[in-house]
Amino acid sequence: MNTRVAVEASADTAQDVVAMAQRLNLDLVAPGSETIAFLLQLRNGRWQLQQTGARAPGPVFVDFISGKAAYRRHQGEGRKTPLARALGMKADFTPRVVDGTAGLGQDAFVLATLGCQVTLIEQSPIIHALLADGLARAAEDDLVRPIVERMSLIQANTIDYLQQLPPEQYPDAIYLDPMYPHRGKNALSKKEMQSFQKLLGEDRQGAEMLNIARQRVRKRVAVKRPVKAGFLGDETADFQILRPKIRFDVYLRKL
Repeated sequence: MNTRVAVEASADTAQDVVAMAQRLNLDLVAPGSETIAFLLQLRNGRWQLQQTGARAPGPVFVDFISGKAAYRRHQGEGRKTPLARALGMKADFTPRVVDGTAGLGQDAFVLATLGCQVTLIEQSPIIHALLADGLARAAEDDLVRPIVERMSLIQANTIDYLQQLPPEQYPDAIYLDPMYPHRGKNALSKKEMQSFQKLLGEDRQGAEMLNIARQRVRKRVAVKRPVKAGFLGDETADFQILRPKIRFDVYLRKL
């Protein structure tokens, strides 16, 4: 998919904007330009991705301080959450986790809140830039800083990253939430999903990612799926943890 992305700039563009465009090798365009599919914008001290067009959803950005992140930080179910259970967290065991499909980092943040050391792998340079911006802003908040200090961000293809990982660095658990080919209006209810699907396209490496993950993990791999979706790569899970709309398929290490 050759979706075009550009950095929005004005006559008095700040150096940070120019630096971002140079780092990502993107063009600078005038504010409000609709000749580009996506605009990377600096707004109120944060970077955001704005899809263009009359029916485009709102901007996508990373926020670990307020909104959903704050709610999950204060009201979370602790180690009894389906996510935590899927990754093998127990009262006396906190796994080291690789999140192989980091996205906006929401699930990784939950795991870090519970005490996990989490390595976030994101292949898209655009999404990686949003994540890095969100982590940098969170590190300036006294309450959130100790959490994001447990989150390490790497821009890489997850398959390549796992293949070169030496055995002594294998994580206890690997988490995968690959892009699913949703259909229908309900699938576009979340602005992040709609923008991600147009920007990144459909996942085509999920099965291979699962296979290498099972070889490069100490204990288990957890895959997040819509509750009615098929198994990733048609590989039957060892067991599942179900919720009304989603499920976690858990695969034990492949010996």
